[in-house]
Amino acid sequence: MRAEGTAFRRTLLRAVLLAGLVLPMVARAQPVPDSLDIADMTWIEVRDAVASGHRTAIVPSGGIEQNGPHMILGKHDHIVRANALRIARELGDALVVPVLSYSPQGRFDPPEGNLRFPGTIGVTDEAFAAMLEGIARSLRATGFRTICFLADNGPSQRPQERLAARLTAEWRGEGVRVIAVERYYAAIAQQDDWLRAQGETTASIGTHAGIGDTSELMAIHPAGVDLSRLPSRLDTLQSLGATGDPSRASAARGETMLAMRIAAAVAQIRAAQGR
Repeated sequence: MRAEGTAFRRTLLRAVLLAGLVLPMVARAQPVPDSLDIADMTWIEVRDAVASGHRTAIVPSGGIEQNGPHMILGKHDHIVRANALRIARELGDALVVPVLSYSPQGRFDPPEGNLRFPGTIGVTDEAFAAMLEGIARSLRATGFRTICFLADNGPSQRPQERLAARLTAEWRGEGVRVIAVERYYAAIAQQDDWLRAQGETTASIGTHAGIGDTSELMAIHPAGVDLSRLPSRLDTLQSLGATGDPSRASAARGETMLAMRIAAAVAQIRAAQGR
């Protein structure tokens, strides 16, 4: 009996000593890192950032799609990641999750839209929404109270809007809101108006991989644009997957237009938060 008691006390002592070593290391608070991208953080840093008031999460989604002969497939991903981080800095209480790269692109068989070109990767509306829902539920479990869906791709707008409305209704009693930041994408109209004031026409601006898209990527990721690959005749450009006159794009124009989208997104999120 005495030997068993001694063994028990030794086991208990080892457990206490181990807890004394491990628990302080696990519980020790850490400062919020310079990066606002949670992929660059440890779970302890995320926990402490949320506890210190970073209760807003931005969920950017892009898309892998053709963008003419002059621009990389990952255009949307580069643009939305940079914009999400800028929006987070403006808000002051937000963190950003990694970009969801895959987005709705239309019918698969026969392929339509961008899916007619090699390299474009599409998913159904339901698959896209399901991914967003899993991300949102994970963020809610972490303690975020405002979750912002930020889509750079046009066909992603409706699925994210429907999901945001459904999750907000489900979590209303908990004080958790989900926002589809539609003003971010709608700001494209403001950009086009500004370009017209600069002397451009609807035809020169284009609707896909034109002046706007190309200028934004030139401002954020210039290595992703090579204007020398544009055809000499613009009337052949549409068959290559682009519209408008991308040769008139510039990084300076891109910075101005990006600022419009960032301001629109920040204003919508702050209004939803009552700020």
